[in-house]
Amino acid sequence: MDVDAPFRDTSVGDPTLDGLDGKQALGERALSKLHWRSRRGLLENDLFIKKFFERHESRLTVGHARGMYELMDLSDNDLLDILLQRKELPEKPLSEEALEVLSMLRH
Repeated sequence: MDVDAPFRDTSVGDPTLDGLDGKQALGERALSKLHWRSRRGLLENDLFIKKFFERHESRLTVGHARGMYELMDLSDNDLLDILLQRKELPEKPLSEEALEVLSMLRH
């Protein structure tokens, strides 16, 4: 661990992921929690998320889960606008993990 590296809060919606290496494979329980947390109020968002899990579930990492949790903190309408690229990214910059998941969701 690099002692001089700036502190980065890695806490997310699932406390079992706190402090874990982002490249670590996502466990079954953490994946189940991520599925639950990713449920949305707009069908359009749910379709993007369903396709994301169908394509990527078997190789998701802790970093992907952190990124998804960050995106799930957005409102339904903001998330859809960002997914469809109708709106710029939020003023608060998204983490690299969230940007990677956003790219995965779009493709």
